[in-house]
Amino acid sequence: MSEATAKPVVNGRIKQSMAFWSFNVAGEKWDLQQQCDVAKKLGITSIEVLEPEDFPTLKKNGLVCALTSNGMPGAPFVKGLNNLAYHDEIITRTKAAIDASEIAGFPNVIAFTGYKWRDAEDPSSGEISFEEGAKNCVAGLKTLATHAEKAGVTICLEMLNTRDDTHPMKGHPGYQGDDMDDVADIIKQVGSPQVKLLFDIYHVQVMNGDVIRRIKQYADLIGHVHVAGNPGRCEIDDSQEINFPGCMKALLDIGYDGFVGQEYIPTRDAMEGLTEAVKLCDV
Repeated sequence: MSEATAKPVVNGRIKQSMAFWSFNVAGEKWDLQQQCDVAKKLGITSIEVLEPEDFPTLKKNGLVCALTSNGMPGAPFVKGLNNLAYHDEIITRTKAAIDASEIAGFPNVIAFTGYKWRDAEDPSSGEISFEEGAKNCVAGLKTLATHAEKAGVTICLEMLNTRDDTHPMKGHPGYQGDDMDDVADIIKQVGSPQVKLLFDIYHVQVMNGDVIRRIKQYADLIGHVHVAGNPGRCEIDDSQEINFPGCMKALLDIGYDGFVGQEYIPTRDAMEGLTEAVKLCDV
């Protein structure tokens, strides 16, 4: 973590966050305190996808958690709201995450549609149709919305790509919410101001493309944003295809005032890559 490579945010019109797992599980294995130190050097104000037990460390460092984990064990995107078999556990854990976020003053909790199989971890168990899965998601999110509205915390439902099968965090074959328009329709059916889209630019690019048009199309539904380069969920540098400064300007054009989370898999020096990514998004 060289001081020479760290450049602070200059404009600050985009509130930036970093996903803990990207720089711990996938990156240079920075622990939470190391990530707090990096964030403060770069002008990042949030570290996200954390559990409530991590909140005191963030508070001590003057940072927030822009997006709280829903508390599901294992890979939380596998067992989702599309499957009634998991509703009780997901709703209980998500409500607890909402309560903890309310107490801490943090804005969002993540949610997932889940994988399409009856036993989410067993493709041979048969499929849940999209229509059934969407209906179950709407029902579960309506239950959670009542709780979230009282707490003033937003539930952000994430769309994930199913095309990339090269790495368990680059793509998610079997995930039911893999189309931005379908996920947006689920949120519209819920009809709550506290249930919104987690608009992951990388996943949208892989599945749908036309990212800036979709940012504007779903301006009223976007509750949180993730970024990573495509192909490969890599750094957001000039080796990949997405115009991130253009995407950030589009977010500002629609009046988006939430966080943008750096959620890529580092392929080189993590501090160097993150510094470049922060600068690119600081439009």
